[in-house]
This record gives sequence, structure tokens and C-alpha cells, in this order.
Amino acid sequence: MTSKRTAILLAVVFAVYAVLLGWRGVLLVGTGDPVAAGLGIAVLVIPVLGAYLVWRELQFGRRTEELARELAASGWLPVDDLPRRPSGRIDRAAADAAFGKYRAEAEAAPEDWRVWFRLSTAYDAAGDRRRARAAMRTAIAHHDRG
Repeated sequence: MTSKRTAILLAVVFAVYAVLLGWRGVLLVGTGDPVAAGLGIAVLVIPVLGAYLVWRELQFGRRTEELARELAASGWLPVDDLPRRPSGRIDRAAADAAFGKYRAEAEAAPEDWRVWFRLSTAYDAAGDRRRARAAMRTAIAHHDRG
């Protein structure tokens, strides 16, 4: 629940920032000076782009949470039982074995969103955020189709 609160807090902070920045853009456009107006329009683009990116990330988190609840209800939610080093990081050999298992599942059933979700959690546990997010996007897309 802490992650959700943090995301909401950051979204609120961004909204305040976007309003203040947007107001500056409006003031610049209103000066009548062509250079200031051009700068004002550029400044107005920043909050719009930022709002889109924040919305997209919040949607990704909401959809991931929905899929996790659905998997938990069906008993398919993966358990983080990989061996760890004394530092708390996952043992690399164990992670590679888990990846191999989950990759094989994804190759055997490429349209099953549940295997993509499990692969995503394995990547995330090993700290490979880029691949974890890509696998989760695949899981969301397959879930929406099926």
C-alpha cells in the first residue's frame, strides 16, 4: 500500500507543479511579445506531456494490480521463494533457472497472460526492470484480448 500512496502523492505534487508551470506559460503567451509567446507555448507543452506520462504510469500500475488480484484469486500468483544472498539480492543462478522455467512457459503458451505475468515478476525480482515492464505490458495486452 505504501507504493500506491507514494504514487498518489507524486501525482498530486506533479499536478501542483503542472498548474504553476502552465500558469507561467499562459502569462508568457499573454505578453504579446512573439518570442515570449513562443516560449510560453513551449512551456505549456511540458505539463501536458508530463500529465500524459503520469496518467500512463498510473494506468500501468492499476492494470498490474488488477492482474495480480485476479491471479491471487485463482491461486496462480507466483511465490518469491528464490534463494537470496546475504545482501538480500536474489542468487543469480537461481534467478537464471527461474527465468528459464518462466521463459519456457511463455514460449509454450505465448497467448497466456498468466505466464507473462509470472515472467515479469521473475525479471522484477532479479532487478531487470526494463524486461519486467515489457513482460507485464505483454501480459496486460494478452489479458485484454482474452
